[in-house]
Amino acid sequence: MQIILLHHTPLEVCAHAIRTCWQSFDNSDEGGEKDKALIDRVGNKFKHASTLEHLVYTFYIQGVSRALLQELARHRMASLSVKSTRYTLKELKECEPFEEQDYKGASKFIVLTATEAVNTASIKALNNLQAILKSGTSNDIAKYCLPESYKTELTWTINARSLQNFLSLRSSKSALWEIRDLAHTIYEKLPNEHQYLFEECMYKEK
Repeated sequence: MQIILLHHTPLEVCAHAIRTCWQSFDNSDEGGEKDKALIDRVGNKFKHASTLEHLVYTFYIQGVSRALLQELARHRMASLSVKSTRYTLKELKECEPFEEQDYKGASKFIVLTATEAVNTASIKALNNLQAILKSGTSNDIAKYCLPESYKTELTWTINARSLQNFLSLRSSKSALWEIRDLAHTIYEKLPNEHQYLFEECMYKEK
């Protein structure tokens, strides 16, 4: 899994939106400590969380499974642009079949788990998919037998309010291990000056 933060909204934009309500622009310190405290106070402590929607983050996420992608789709207040199987399955078609224990080779295409039986089954599914592609079946039809472990990538844009919800749910120990790893890495990739808004959302062992 690789994650790159492509873009984020400066804190002063959110502070400006909040100050619009009271016309208190003269009190701004252009995203400094006063503005940071204002955002936390209004957005988090006073629960006027709609003000946090003015903060938007865009991430480039690579090397995650389609199982994780399915769970990401449940977070509706976000935009996803996903690698197309229609145009990219030729990557698999051009390879040789994988040995059942060739985890290193197969890991180019699938996310491996800690369970050997699952990994072996995923490699078998990968080889079956490859055989169907080589038989001349179109990508649009062949993709119906993609294993859930098949790797994909996406550009993901989400506002701070929705990201707080995502991190609260997906950093939990009850979340799927892969999306839990994603949640923790997303938090780490946030600009240092933004992380304070999300600290309370991260699951902490008791």
